Amino acid sequence: MKEFRLTERRNPASRNFDRMSSLDMIRLMNHEDRKVANAVAREVPAIVRAVDEIVKRMHSGGRMIYVGAGSSGRLAILDAAECPPTFGVSRKQVQALIAGGRRAITHAVEGAEDSVKNAVRDLRRAKLSKKDVVVGVAASATTPYVLGAIRTAKRIGAMTIGVAANRAGELRKLARIFIAPEVGPEVLTGSTRLKAGTAQKMVLNMLSTAAMVQMGHAYENLLIDMEMTNQKLEGRAVRILQEASGRRASSAEHALRGSGHKMRIGLVMLKRGISADEARRLLRKSKGNLRLALGETDGSRGEG
Repeated sequence: MKEFRLTERRNPASRNFDRMSSLDMIRLMNHEDRKVANAVAREVPAIVRAVDEIVKRMHSGGRMIYVGAGSSGRLAILDAAECPPTFGVSRKQVQALIAGGRRAITHAVEGAEDSVKNAVRDLRRAKLSKKDVVVGVAASATTPYVLGAIRTAKRIGAMTIGVAANRAGELRKLARIFIAPEVGPEVLTGSTRLKAGTAQKMVLNMLSTAAMVQMGHAYENLLIDMEMTNQKLEGRAVRILQEASGRRASSAEHALRGSGHKMRIGLVMLKRGISADEARRLLRKSKGNLRLALGETDGSRGEG
């Protein structure tokens, strides 16, 4: 019987992979990786629908909760972990659950991905509500832990999104929005941390980045709410404020200090030539909408 999951089939181009030179191996992997961006491009309409739903739910107080197992779960953990320092959002707003819990981030936990019961338990602990979005990440589109989470989310009334690398699989039937860049068989059969993992990483990047920017956590194409936890990031913040305002580095440094290291306050100070207190007042008046506080828009976007 032919395997219905593309990611589990053998790749004819790599049948002699163990006999190839390093050069031939790397050339083949590079050639196969070129297929990933095209596969993701075919899923753009579904990704756009997903982003719009995530933003709508977040505007209503909802959260985005990734759910995955194995490599897919670790990619979800990575994306969720990067959102607070990058966009300055609460760690509750973008979360990730992985089958097997914390230990599964660095170790394979036997049987973890097969437990539907644990998926229900983990979402209950996360206090899932109908305001939330659950994004199930499973290269195979068949992982029981992920399917259990999506079924639970549907019962509660939460938005459900599936991210996979196979169009055939139960996840497609369960998720309201299904995103499946089919990248084909891996050079190492079944090792879905390769092309499938790259495709999933690209999709998760798009979901979180586009949603956070639409929620107002950027100015033009510049980060405006990032956390400054080291000297490198403080230097980056100064450069961003300098670039966004057209002012000198010394002025940007002064505004950053005066704002209590709140970049959006610092930018309003620099662009409007006002004090930190006045900048805070304008941001309160605009309900955090940066563009509106700067007097640059009708305020349809830019709240943080």
